[in-house]
Amino acid sequence: QVQLVESGGGLVQDGGSLRLSCAASGRSAYMGWFRRGPWKEREFVASVRWSGGSTYYANSVKGRFTISRDNAKNTGSLEMNNLKPEATAVYYCTAGRVRELPADFWGQGTQVTVSS
Repeated sequence: QVQLVESGGGLVQDGGSLRLSCAASGRSAYMGWFRRGPWKEREFVASVRWSGGSTYYANSVKGRFTISRDNAKNTGSLEMNNLKPEATAVYYCTAGRVRELPADFWGQGTQVTVSS
C-alpha cells in the first residue's frame, strides 16, 4: 500500500504557473499525475520512472509541464507553466507499475483552477 498526498493546487490566472507536490509513503515503478476536469473524463498528464527518472507527457502539456521526483525524500512534483483555462481540473498523484493506466494507488486530489 502506497499513500499519496498532494499539495500546491490553487487559483491562477491564464498564463500563470503552479507547482504541485506529492508526498509518497512508498514507491511503485512510476509516479504519475492525472487530472479530471469539469464534465471531462480522467486524463493522463505525466509520469516519471522512479529508477532512472525517465519522463512521459501527454501531448497537450509537453513543453509546459515538468514532472520530477526526489528519491531521497520520496516526493514528486509537477511544475506547470503557461496554464490555460482548459487545465482547470482536480489533479491526482498516482503510483503504479506502468507509466499510464492503470495506476495502483491514488492521492485524494488537489484542485487547480485557471481563470481567463
